[in-house]
Amino acid sequence: MADTSRSRKANCAEDLRRRILTQELEPGSTLDETELAAAYEMSRPPLRETLRQLAGEGYVVLRENRAAQVAPMSHKSLRNFFVVAPMIYSAVSRLAALHATRAQVDRLRALQAQFRAAIREGDTAGRALTNERFHALIGEMADNEYLLPSLRRLLIDHTRIGMTFYSSRNRSLASRQEVAADQHDQFIDLIEAGDADGAAALAIAHWELSRAEIESFVTPPGLDIPLGASPSARETA
Repeated sequence: MADTSRSRKANCAEDLRRRILTQELEPGSTLDETELAAAYEMSRPPLRETLRQLAGEGYVVLRENRAAQVAPMSHKSLRNFFVVAPMIYSAVSRLAALHATRAQVDRLRALQAQFRAAIREGDTAGRALTNERFHALIGEMADNEYLLPSLRRLLIDHTRIGMTFYSSRNRSLASRQEVAADQHDQFIDLIEAGDADGAAALAIAHWELSRAEIESFVTPPGLDIPLGASPSARETA
């Protein structure tokens, strides 16, 4: 019975992570304990333990006498995301190149194969989740108890942001995704070779690619109207 309870808690936690990362559960939305308990066939006490675990990981916000809430993405949190992302990704990649084991590199290659398969199949959720696991594994390779929690929290919002705008039908984003996949291969080679400087530099380039994707989504293309054009020119443009 105890094993069944632990299995249900683990399955619940894993599924809630997936639903939050893919924005099936939107940022800031309320989590109804009664509905969740019924959906995952759990009583309220183990469900609350699971929610406390997810709160510690950054997926959920808990407040006294209020329902649990999916971690919101506020203006402040997004601003902080852009500030710290390149620093964390670079530091983690540098340490990964110094500490990765052969077994970890092999796991990274397997995840990369899944990532490319998701891109080929146009599987947006699969692409986002596999990308998250790829970078989370690089965090495990870094073997640093101070950086890993920050990386994991960063990846939650990075994955959710990606789910907001990515579409395999958008040719510009699709071409960038192929570049990202090639950079993943480079990560593996640099980490396997123990090239800390190279891995750190690639992390910055990889981040810049993501930043460009996000900015191209949030900034609408301008109208092709020459500066200083007359009103009549604008009307006929």
